[in-house]
Amino acid sequence: MPKRSSTPPKDPNAAAASILAKITGGPAPKPDPDKNPAAQALGRLGGLKGGKARAALMTPEERKESARKAAEARWAKKP
Repeated sequence: MPKRSSTPPKDPNAAAASILAKITGGPAPKPDPDKNPAAQALGRLGGLKGGKARAALMTPEERKESARKAAEARWAKKP
């Protein structure tokens, strides 16, 4: 199953066109002209393996501390 994007498309019409194109096999929507496709691909590659690689290099204590800080940051956002 394909992974979901972390951010939804800004334009709901573009999202609908993308879904319709996937269902019907029609043409895909044009990429955003303001972004470099090569840079997007490289960023995605690094993002897919970055967290796993970082966790593999950490000791169990470091992972626990990182998880604790992340949980505190998440709870700090809630009023």
